[in-house]
Amino acid sequence: MTEISSPTDAQEATVSAPLPGVPMWRVGKPDAFLAADVDTARDAVASIASDWAIGKHLGARSEGVRCVTHLFESLQPGYSGWVWFASLSRVSRSKESTVNEVGMLPTEDSVLAPAWVPWAERVRPEDQQDEEHAAAEVASTEADDAEADATTGESGDDAGATDGDAASFDDDADDADGEPDEADGEVGNN
Repeated sequence: MTEISSPTDAQEATVSAPLPGVPMWRVGKPDAFLAADVDTARDAVASIASDWAIGKHLGARSEGVRCVTHLFESLQPGYSGWVWFASLSRVSRSKESTVNEVGMLPTEDSVLAPAWVPWAERVRPEDQQDEEHAAAEVASTEADDAEADATTGESGDDAGATDGDAASFDDDADDADGEPDEADGEVGNN
């Protein structure tokens, strides 16, 4: 670890230090015009995201000669730790920037899983009580259903229906012209 000898060295160290969670890219002196064009970068990100989902500008990184990537904080629910990005470039001697690409990038904070906790420590006494209560409710509901079936003498939804009832229903089915179907063994008038 290096020591910082003076207050000006401390200021320079904090300026050049990368932001926590922001990925490290090639660093170099970014194009001054493109680095200052934050509005174009924000408008480009707004073309794929809602205005409320785009947070503060985190910085601009050089991607090469006349190519800069702007990073914005993501406020999108479910994407904490992610950043919106917009890559801008320009032609030599031009004062007009062009949007190359927009999207989201994960940072080190977004891809880290929470610390692992053993199962025995994750399960709380309340969780076990909830499971036991739910199992008791299911058992009492099944007992009530079985008791109701026993008192009525029926053993299901189709109780009391016989195959003869279904056959008589099929025999009653006639065509729209009032003639019985030939498939039932009856011959119609020709």
